Amino acid sequence: GFFSYNRPSAKKFLNQIRKPRVKYEPLIKVLISRDAILHNFRTYQGKYPALKLAPVLKSNAYGHGLVEVATILEPEKPPFLVVDSFYEALVLRRAMVKSNILVIGYSRDDLILRKTLKDIAFTIISLESLRNLAGKLTHPARLHLKVDTGMHRQGLLPGEIPEAAKLIKSNPLMILEGVCSHFADADNPDQTFTKQQIASWNEISSILKRQFGEIKYFHLAATAGLHYTSQIAANAARLGLGLYGINWGAPSQEIELKPALEMRSVISSLKTVPRGEKIGYGITFETPAPLTLATVPAGYHEGIDLRLSNTGVFQVRGKSCAIAGRVSMNITTIDVTGAAGARIGEDVIMISNEPALPNSVENIAKICHTIPYEILVHIPPSLRRVII
Repeated sequence: GFFSYNRPSAKKFLNQIRKPRVKYEPLIKVLISRDAILHNFRTYQGKYPALKLAPVLKSNAYGHGLVEVATILEPEKPPFLVVDSFYEALVLRRAMVKSNILVIGYSRDDLILRKTLKDIAFTIISLESLRNLAGKLTHPARLHLKVDTGMHRQGLLPGEIPEAAKLIKSNPLMILEGVCSHFADADNPDQTFTKQQIASWNEISSILKRQFGEIKYFHLAATAGLHYTSQIAANAARLGLGLYGINWGAPSQEIELKPALEMRSVISSLKTVPRGEKIGYGITFETPAPLTLATVPAGYHEGIDLRLSNTGVFQVRGKSCAIAGRVSMNITTIDVTGAAGARIGEDVIMISNEPALPNSVENIAKICHTIPYEILVHIPPSLRRVII
């Protein structure tokens, strides 16, 4: 009937009537620039025209919004979208995203053995899975074989490749669509280990090309490893952090990127506090002079890293306003003394899309002695992503 879940029109209708009817302006917005995402993707395509670039959308598109980023990129017709889990693939299909999908993380064999979603491929990370699938698979399944070239996290060791090839050939329903691996140290100026991985990869890919002439994709590099493209026997790569405009650990690429994410909130209260007052949990900050303090309704639950306590800044009226005291669960206090005329309700930029500012993703990561990935993926999926 009309309400069959197998019909896209019915799904769309049901999604519409389930939407809440109360409209409101959220206190926190995660703004995602369509132009920046497209600029970054096309810039990499222009620089590496021989590669099929697959956007990496795992972990909520590195905090940018899984469905939102997929919607931006689908008209670009990427070879496939990379997600970590079957759940993420299911979310994309429910949102009517039709692009090919590669689940690059671990999937249970029993899931692959079932008919699941159209145009989806699974990554096989062990010989045990291949043995199980070869003996039980009763429908066509698209597979990418992950090989371990030295990172020793997941994948088949070089010595297991001959048996893997025999297993795949033993069941014609196992469609070897791709072969992949992952660099462990591609952002290190010392290229020794990376070149060892490349040598291992090139040997393995050569063996598999001879065994299976129909393999569609060979992909080793992610963003940081694109620098080695000319040395790698591959026709595809996975574009992750660079897609979102962060050139972390890959300065040698000399590529102009545009950070796509900006996170904003508002000033929720203001007060002037005299010199010598203690601020926040643990009273870790003391006012050195009379200060105008503002609260912002966002804290570590909303992705404001606790390590920014007394070290980070937000932007108000174009001024860097220091975080005063410890970041709370849902509130952060900032010193707006230098942002003359600041008012309740006006914008606060918590994460900036300007790379040079101290609250850009890259500079926040430096302050917190971590990597940009961690800062981005800790922005909760519950916060509204707005494509601008």
